[in-house]
Amino acid sequence: MHSNIHNTKPTEKKASVFSLNKIEANRLSQDQALNNKEQEQNKPVFSALEKKPDASLSLAFSKEDGKCRLVGRDHFGQLYVQKPFYPEGPEVCHVVIVHPPGGVVGGDRLEISSRVGAAANVQITTPGAAKWYKANGHVSYQKVQLDVEAGGTLEWLPQETIFFDNAEVELEHTVALAKDSSYISCEIFCFGRTAFGESFNGGRIRQQVNIRRDGKLVWYEQLNLAGGGMAMKSPLVLAEKTVCATLIAVSDTAHTNELINTLREDASTLANGAGHLGVSQVKSVLVARYLGDSSEVARQIMLKIWGILRPAMLERKAEVPRMWNT
Repeated sequence: MHSNIHNTKPTEKKASVFSLNKIEANRLSQDQALNNKEQEQNKPVFSALEKKPDASLSLAFSKEDGKCRLVGRDHFGQLYVQKPFYPEGPEVCHVVIVHPPGGVVGGDRLEISSRVGAAANVQITTPGAAKWYKANGHVSYQKVQLDVEAGGTLEWLPQETIFFDNAEVELEHTVALAKDSSYISCEIFCFGRTAFGESFNGGRIRQQVNIRRDGKLVWYEQLNLAGGGMAMKSPLVLAEKTVCATLIAVSDTAHTNELINTLREDASTLANGAGHLGVSQVKSVLVARYLGDSSEVARQIMLKIWGILRPAMLERKAEVPRMWNT
C-alpha cells in the first residue's frame, strides 16, 4: 500500500528550461502547476489537531503490588471509560472507551491519550463501531497518543470504524514505546455503509500512523484516500474492496522466522478466498493486512491472527475481548 499513499517529490529536470522551445516550456510549467496542486491537496492538515478538542480522554496505568491499575483518568466532553475489569486476573487491566454520541459529525475533534507504566499490561477496546458521518462543510479529527514504558504491554483493539459517504476525516495515531515493551493494534476500516447499499464515493480520509521505539522511528504510514478516487480501485491500495483491516505488532523478540512462516502459510486458509490477506515484517514490526468486502469476515480473520500472535508475544491465552461478543 505504501507506493500509492506516500507523497513523492516531482522528478528534477536535468535539462535547463532555457534549452526548451516555447511549447515545451509551457508544458513543463503546466505539469509543475498540476503537480504542486496535487501535493497541496494531498497534504494532511493535521495542524488543526492543535486546536482545543471537543472531547478528550487521558488515561494512565501503573503496576502496583502485582496488579495493573488505572491510576489516572481525566476527560473533557463526551469521552469516558467504564470501570476497569480483569477477566484474565489482576495482571491485565481491560478498559472500554465510550463515546456516548455514537458517531462523529463534521468539525468534531477528539483526542485520546494513554500512558502504560513500566511492566503494566493493558488492553483497550470500544463497545461498538465508530461512525464518522457525512461532512457538513467541516473536517472531523481524531488524535491518539499511546505511550508504553519499559516492560509494559498495550493492546489497542477498537471495533470497526465506518466512514459514511462524503465524510471528511483526519486521523493521527502516534505510539511511543520504550525498550522491552510490546504493542499490538488492530483497526478495521469500512468505507461506506455497504449493508445499506452505500459506497464511499465522496469525501476524503487522511491518516498518519507513526510508531517509535526508544525514540527511533520503526513504522510510518500515511493514507490519503479520496472517495471514489483512483486509489480505491488501484491494486496497490483498496483494489475495489470496501473493507481494510490492519494489525500491527511490535516486539523485539517474538517475531521469529517460525512464527512469520506460520502466519504466511496460514494466510490463504485464514482468508478462505474471501478477500486478500498479506503478512510482512520490517525488523521488530509485523504487519498483517486484509482487504475484503465484509467487516465480519475482517474481524474473524484479524482475531485469528491475533490469536496466534498474542500467546507468542505476551505469553497469554488469546481470549476474545468481551465487548467484541456483545
